[in-house]
Amino acid sequence: MKDLNKIKYNIKLRRQARTRSKLHGTAKRPRVTIKRSLRFMAAQAINDDNNQTIVGLHESKLKLKGDKTKRAEEFGKLFAKALTDKKIETIIFDRGAYKYHGRVKAFAEALRANGLKF
Repeated sequence: MKDLNKIKYNIKLRRQARTRSKLHGTAKRPRVTIKRSLRFMAAQAINDDNNQTIVGLHESKLKLKGDKTKRAEEFGKLFAKALTDKKIETIIFDRGAYKYHGRVKAFAEALRANGLKF
């Protein structure tokens, strides 16, 4: 019998590949991908043409206060500011294997509220 953790991991990888196969970022419209752990979030803006990261932030280095959803909102504001400093106004949001719910939704709504279009 297969290990249940391996099965769950393979399902997650398939779900992530299905999401990413439809998305492609460019220099003018990069793909913003997120990583969510139990404690922190990380986000990157990626130019898929050059395989290059334009902007990358990790929440643990910012020392944000509040519960995880509030920290995700603040993190979204800071990430949006970093993108607008690079003169990026439109993005492609890549949620990966995560549901558009909770911290992921709070992060995306904060990006929209701070002027990014996707």
